[in-house]
Amino acid sequence: MSPTLNNIVSFLQRSGTFINSLIAASTIGGQQLFSSFTFKCPCQVGKNFYYGSAFLLIPALLLLVAGYALRSQMWTMSREYCCSCAPPRRRISLLERKLACLRFFSITGRALVAPLTWLAATLLTGTYYECAASEFASVDHYAVFDNVSASRREQILAGFPCCKSTPSDMIQVRDEVALLHRYQSQMLGWILITLATVAILVSRCLATCCSPLPSRQHWYWTNHLHNERELFEQAAEQHSRLLITKRIQKLFGFIPGKEDVKRIRIPSCQDWKEISAPSLLCMGDDLQGHYSFLRDKLDEESEESKSEGIEL
Repeated sequence: MSPTLNNIVSFLQRSGTFINSLIAASTIGGQQLFSSFTFKCPCQVGKNFYYGSAFLLIPALLLLVAGYALRSQMWTMSREYCCSCAPPRRRISLLERKLACLRFFSITGRALVAPLTWLAATLLTGTYYECAASEFASVDHYAVFDNVSASRREQILAGFPCCKSTPSDMIQVRDEVALLHRYQSQMLGWILITLATVAILVSRCLATCCSPLPSRQHWYWTNHLHNERELFEQAAEQHSRLLITKRIQKLFGFIPGKEDVKRIRIPSCQDWKEISAPSLLCMGDDLQGHYSFLRDKLDEESEESKSEGIEL
């Protein structure tokens, strides 16, 4: 990949607006496909409300949970600041806690993009709301319902979302009720969009005003966290690959992927017992952590003399 393309990709990854727009567009597309292929209003008394509400709220809740779960920073913060079962490592200062709160609000804002987009898109479409609210439509002012019993009225209202189950003399009523529900749903959608926009603006202002760091230092701190995570992941991957390659070479006598293998090592029964269970990670201050199933015994030079190698 060329340096110019790398710079573009890096800029897009750091651009919160681009990522949020991508998440919103993906959510809208998924909502349209989801509605087209899976949503079928039951048009039965007592089921429309629960069915429509489930399609409206449950996907939004799942998207919110996924928005938190897919953020690696959320798990890092939970381990550093929230997990009481972890052994104490260091004392966390007040400044660190304030910065952690700012990071949590930032993660929450990113996690809310998808569920709010889902709710706004479904309300503007109106299909789910029309199904859920069909049983509660007020039709007392229509003369055609004067001689209809209460149970029959409930059945007729529940069947409004399904055009085929509506009596011929109530088609006009059904169309007017559908327009009313569509109006209510779209108004709720625009209200949600307005409230979300105002909340984003207010939260950004509060985050800027309440930040313990000056604006330029906060910008530097944000970029520092991004670069730290990116470079650490690269270094950790390379370090673990080199370390495990060294240990595998001591266990089997050759490096994986090497073509000119002239000597291999047969692991002993004790070797297999040693690597059959993982060891603990950095549980003591003076102990070096174990980072794989291949125990420290494989790092000892005396381990190579336990089994004879085979020349190829």
